[in-house]
This record gives sequence, structure tokens and C-alpha cells, in this order.
Amino acid sequence: MGRTGTWFGFQHAGIRPDVVTLAKGLGGGVPVGACLAAGKAAGLFKPGNHGSTFGGNPLATTAALTTIEVIERDQLIASAVSVGRSIREGLAQALKGVSGIDDIRGQGLMIGIELDRPCGELVTRGLAAGLLINVTADKVVRLLPPLTFSADEGRELVVRLSALIRDFLAA
Repeated sequence: MGRTGTWFGFQHAGIRPDVVTLAKGLGGGVPVGACLAAGKAAGLFKPGNHGSTFGGNPLATTAALTTIEVIERDQLIASAVSVGRSIREGLAQALKGVSGIDDIRGQGLMIGIELDRPCGELVTRGLAAGLLINVTADKVVRLLPPLTFSADEGRELVVRLSALIRDFLAA
């Protein structure tokens, strides 16, 4: 919810799905899930058709509502766009001309840095350097900072991560 710079990632593709499921991003850390349906799919679920262990839980539903309110109030989706762009541009500048960088891409605060070689060991190196990163597909450093990530934190990430990647690629 909001991480890519729109409420939902599908909005970048200009499509409208029949069903969208939500979970982690909806509760701000509180376990909750939701299923949104439109068009013909909306008519498929009727009261009593689908049960849930925690359905309607006052804590979870309050957490979900509060999460949505905070995202709107603090303009976190617009922030995801600008901070994400700043991070990608900063990484592109800091890693310009570094051999071994295949691509820097992303939408909002969902960012990938693709290297030309497997780089799983960067996860451990990152932890030692105080960075929580992930590596997917063997050679893509995946960044998923929280919606509350500030521009200052983005700049710090660029400095620390670009140094980490430069050292890795130089080894």
C-alpha cells in the first residue's frame, strides 16, 4: 500500500483488477488482511460465504483505518515517489562508471540494483554495516524502505549502500 508511489502497484499498469488482496501494509504491523472486489467479482461474496478467524477484530480494523489515515495525512505516497526517485538517482550517480552494475530500477520505495554477478553475501555485509537489505534472483539488491523513510535517511542509504556495493564489486 503506497510503497510504489500509488495506493496499489497495479495502478502503474493502467488496469483495474477484479480482486485485490491486502495484508502487511494495511495494518501497520498489526496482523490484518482484506479482500477488495469490483465488478462481477464484487457480487460473488455475500455475508456468510467466507469466514475468518479474526474477521472484524476491533484492534485489527482500527489499525487498518489508522494506517490509511496516516498515509493520507502525512502524504506518504507522494513522499514514496520523491524519496524513491532521490534514492535511485543518488545510487545512479554514486555508482556511475562502476563495473558490475547492470541496472538500477524501481517504482517509489521499491528499488532494485542489479549486479552482473551473484551477490547474496551483500546481505551479511550489509548487516555488519547497519543496513537491512535483501538479494533476490541471485544478483538483485532489493530495497524496501518503509513509507516513513525520510529524504535524509535516503541520502544516508545512498552513501552507505554505494560504498558497500563498490567494495563488493572491487573484491
